[in-house]
This record gives sequence, structure tokens and C-alpha cells, in this order.
Amino acid sequence: MTHVLIAEEDARRLDAWLHARFPERSRSSLQKLIVEGHVLLNGRPSVARAHVRAGDRIELRFPPPKPARLVPEARPLEVLVEDADLLVVNKPPGVVVHPGAGHATGTLVHALLHHCRGQLSGIGGEERPGIVHRLDKDTSGCLLVAKTDAAHRALAAALKARALEKIYLVLVHGVPQTSSGRIAAPIGRHAVHRKRMAVSKKGREAITDWKLLICGQGIGLLECRIHTGRTHQIRVHLAALGHPVVGDLLYGGARERSRKVAAQRQMLHAWQLGLRHPTTDQEIRVTAPIPEDFRAVARAADLQI
Repeated sequence: MTHVLIAEEDARRLDAWLHARFPERSRSSLQKLIVEGHVLLNGRPSVARAHVRAGDRIELRFPPPKPARLVPEARPLEVLVEDADLLVVNKPPGVVVHPGAGHATGTLVHALLHHCRGQLSGIGGEERPGIVHRLDKDTSGCLLVAKTDAAHRALAAALKARALEKIYLVLVHGVPQTSSGRIAAPIGRHAVHRKRMAVSKKGREAITDWKLLICGQGIGLLECRIHTGRTHQIRVHLAALGHPVVGDLLYGGARERSRKVAAQRQMLHAWQLGLRHPTTDQEIRVTAPIPEDFRAVARAADLQI
């Protein structure tokens, strides 16, 4: 599909200009299209940093998705909701969502390709077919997957517009002094430790609402609603609050290493997902059962959930 657009005003960068008009596409994917020559600025190939001027003609071609070369794998998959357009699965802890360095097989995508017989949206690319949003390897719970490109575009737009409701359950060190709060602190890459994220004035907007549900011996159970989807957002925000996620070695530090009963992963569970169906506009709310390892860590602190 080819789009022909005429710029109505000056803009700093071509990739940013395109992203504003195709928000369902990631900026990196648009940059890739520019590099591959699928974007013409006034009839010529361009670069992502090119400035757009009023009156410029931009031709953008979305090539058909490449067929996935990944081999489907028959792996256990707990489906919570499914129809012709989408499905929501309960991702178990310890499972990587999509292939990457060190994870060429055994990912959730491999299982989805088998379950859906390859009928997944191609918008996520060859390695991430159908994946609308991601969860960390050791985070469990609701994961939304698109089967068609139309559904994927609608769900990605809803995600960008903050119309998807994502609610997490979290076990944290200590008990907050108040019963609820909002953390509005931008998140960016850590200046020194590049595998970590951090609260940073140079980061991107990040908003997390939290509510204390119950507390036990030295830990509390929080409900967190995220309004943005930054990498490690809940983990970074709660660590900045002084109550890091139980089991989180990356952000928990000495408090985590001193625990008598060590958790085998961060105790973070994508509990509920609320959305409007991309085709029927029907409201959908999905709940993922709390994993047994999450309950076991809570019981060890006399916290019954």
C-alpha cells in the first residue's frame, strides 16, 4: 500500500513527521522503511533526519509483511480470550515473548505461531508477529496479541491513546506510608548501567498509579495502573518510591539480597486488561489468575491473597 502526502507545515525530521501521521507504527519501523527506500521525499529517497518543508511531497510504501521464518512450536499456551481478530494469553513467568539474542526458540511467539497456525498480524515484523505490547521475561499475566493487521493497527492506536487499561499486582518491600498515590516521573536509559532504566529528566513521560491492597510482614501488595508503557516502568517507579518489587535483583539491591525467603523472579503480574474490541467496539475485560509462585512468596510473609 502506498500513501502520498503533502506537508502542510515545516517539520524538523522526516521520521518524526511520519510517526505523527502513522502513530500505530513505531518510529524505528518507519526509520527502517526510510533506509530501505520505501519513503520518497519529493520523488527521491531520503534519510530519517531530513527536514520536511511545507509543500513537500512524501510517498510512503508499506511493503507486504515477510512470511515468518520462525518454526511453530507446540508449547503450552493458556488462552484467556480468543476470536478471529485477537487473543489474550496468560504468559507464564520465565517465558520470553519474542526471539532475540540468546532466545532463538522456546518463546511465546513460537507457541502462538503453532496455536494460530500462522494467522497472526504481520505488523510486528518477522520476529514479533501479532505482538501488540510486551512483558518482561519474568513478568506473568495478560498479553494482548493481534491476529489481523487491521486489529493490530486499531489496538496499537488504542495503546498510544492510553485507551488500554493495564492493571498489575505487585509485591513490594516495605509498606508505603499512604494508601495510594501517583508516580509521574520520566524514565530513560541509566547513564552508567546501560541495561537499566532510571528516573531521568531527559527521559520520556511515565505515569503509574498505585494503591495498597493489603500488607504482611515486611511486604505489601499493590495494585498498579500504568498510563504509559516505558521499559521496566513499574519496577523503576516503585524502586524510586523506596519500595522495590520483591524478587527484582536489578532494582531491588541490598534489600532483595537480604531476604530470608528469596523470590525466584520479580513478583509482578499483569493481572487485568481492559479494552474495546477493534471490530465490534465491545468492552472486554480479562483477568489472569495469580500464579502459585506469587502466592507462595506472599504466604511466606503472612500475606494471604
